[in-house]
Amino acid sequence: MHYALNPRTFFYSHYFHLGLRFGAGLVGITFLALQFTDMETAMTVGIGALCTALMDMPSPLRHKFNEMLASVLLCSAVTLLISLCAPYYWLLMTTLVLISFFASMMVVYGKKSMPLQLATLFIMTMSMEHQMTPAQAFHHVGLFTLGAIAYLAYAMGVAWLLRHRIKQQVLAEALFELAAYIDIKADFYDVRYNLTEQFNKLVRHQALLADRQQASRDLILRSHQNRKDAIVVQVHVCMLDLYELILSTHTDYAQLRVHLVDSPAMKTLHDIAYKAARDIESVAYAVTRKLASYAAISYEPELDAIEAHLRQLQAEADAGKPRQEALAVLRAQRNKIRAIIRMIGELHVSSQRIYEGTPFWVDADMQPFLSQQKYELQLMRSHFRMDSPVFRFSLRVAMAIACGLAVGSLLPYAAHSYWIVLTIVIILKPSFSMTKQRRSDRIVGTVIGCVITALILRFFNWPAFIMACLVLSTIATPTFIYLRYRYAAIAVSIMILLQMSLVAPHDTNLITERLIDTFIGAAVATVFSFVLANWEYLSLPRLIRQVLETNLSYMEASFALLQGQSHNDFPYRIQRKRLMDSLSGLSAALVRMLDEPASKQRAVEDINLFIVQNYLLVAHVAALRAILRRHAKDIPADAVNAMLHYSHDQVGRTLAAALARHGGTAPRKAGMDALTPIPSSFAEVPWSGWPLVQRRIRLLQADADKIIIHSEAIMRDVAPGATAAGRPA
Repeated sequence: MHYALNPRTFFYSHYFHLGLRFGAGLVGITFLALQFTDMETAMTVGIGALCTALMDMPSPLRHKFNEMLASVLLCSAVTLLISLCAPYYWLLMTTLVLISFFASMMVVYGKKSMPLQLATLFIMTMSMEHQMTPAQAFHHVGLFTLGAIAYLAYAMGVAWLLRHRIKQQVLAEALFELAAYIDIKADFYDVRYNLTEQFNKLVRHQALLADRQQASRDLILRSHQNRKDAIVVQVHVCMLDLYELILSTHTDYAQLRVHLVDSPAMKTLHDIAYKAARDIESVAYAVTRKLASYAAISYEPELDAIEAHLRQLQAEADAGKPRQEALAVLRAQRNKIRAIIRMIGELHVSSQRIYEGTPFWVDADMQPFLSQQKYELQLMRSHFRMDSPVFRFSLRVAMAIACGLAVGSLLPYAAHSYWIVLTIVIILKPSFSMTKQRRSDRIVGTVIGCVITALILRFFNWPAFIMACLVLSTIATPTFIYLRYRYAAIAVSIMILLQMSLVAPHDTNLITERLIDTFIGAAVATVFSFVLANWEYLSLPRLIRQVLETNLSYMEASFALLQGQSHNDFPYRIQRKRLMDSLSGLSAALVRMLDEPASKQRAVEDINLFIVQNYLLVAHVAALRAILRRHAKDIPADAVNAMLHYSHDQVGRTLAAALARHGGTAPRKAGMDALTPIPSSFAEVPWSGWPLVQRRIRLLQADADKIIIHSEAIMRDVAPGATAAGRPA
């Protein structure tokens, strides 16, 4: 269950606070306008506030102002244009289709442009039913803009006052997701769970974790100037270091299960991981409540049990039983777990200290870690081509809305075409899987919302009760829109239908007509989701190349750090983030593809394994870093660096060969040769960490070899239908 759906954490989450902020601003502005004007005018002002409120998301203050100002200007311009065109039917229809197309093209600017697209299309549908003279149109737009600017001022004021609080909430969400990540890893020690399924689940959650960590970076690393900010910076950095340690705990779980299948050590390891997840959750919970966190969980019983298991295995090995491999694996896990427990302790301490400044990466350029948002016209123009997914999506939306308008004009009852169009706008998304999920949520949510509204109007039709329901639904809509859209669909249906009942109290067909319009809009959106569809398998070659390219860069930075060529881990962190982002993109594409028709699915198992193998390379590098730190005493630098150099060369050639077969930069000819075993001259070095380094490097090279196998299988399966996929999208 999502942490924000838990009653214990729900009221501290930024989702609930967003709902409160949204509801207070929207209701407050509408009621304020109602004190000086009539209901219709107040609703116009409220709609302006609502369109701006759709852009009210956690963002750095400067970005937030720019995003919300863009919404004010764009939505006001669309309102004016539609109002002026309304008296001329064919001009209005043409304008609606063109606005739908260009609004959908804004998706090219990334995830943050999606609310702006929705706000633009929402106000387009809200404006299309009004017949106005030019003077009335300008007056209407003035009222709309007044409400939009009022919410902009309100939201910026609240965001400035709560700027540190929002950072805490977003950081806490990343910590909660890290705890959920450890919960998945804990089940690797439970033999009841299938390892392959657990790996798939882990990689899927890693994509979500990467997204939450990026949101935390964007807010925390852009501006940190006072003591409070210094605390969240230190907790954030400690969280990332802890994440790397958790990556390093990956081991050969199949071998662990073979050697320790009958040992209570497996349950002990599971219990330690479960406790670690709860410990991290306690830090996250403290952060949400603006409190320092203190360790309250003891790991001593489990650690003592592990030591007892090790003594027993050692005694059995001394007695001649084959326990050396089990001993080595369990000792390695014991050492990594102790390191993680120490780091969790540091996470607690990071939330307690009062820092005078933020010494972390002083004078370093944080831009590579942050999301870059550029709104350049040239970027949109470059996508005016049929092989662009965004261009195809925009055409799809424009055609679907044109069809919805045509159907609405032909219906025998007093249809409201704007509700059909609004349903299409909400359901039709860039990918088939998103459209499918949104359609289900929209239909179920609307039906439930209509039933609840009918009950309210039939049995509880009292002004005070209706206003209370309006306020609650207004708060619930933004609260659940990113958590459970189905709940948001219920709330928004109640909110809009109750508002309509206040404006037109004698409309007895209000709910029935909206239900019919919703089903019509859903049917139109479903049909057009197959028109010019951008099936996920078409993007796979580009995403595979991207993963291989970033992995090569990551290996360069990793081995430079491991061999001591670089003592600054800044480049390593940047490349690790880039690789995790590319793996998250590929994983998200795979998840979306699984929701598409079976005929459009390609190489599912090989993509799964390709993602897992690349993920394992990151885990092996993290483990090597941990081993070198743990056995730093008397380290034979020359021998270790020679071993690392050899491994770096071999893994680099392997990845380069895989990249070349996917159309990337051609590697050296030697990269195509079969890998040779580690030279025998490296066999014996008198250093405690040597066997561990050797073993980890063998695993690293073996998993790199598997990447070629799976990438070739993907290419064979995808290439016949992916002629356009090689072009950048």
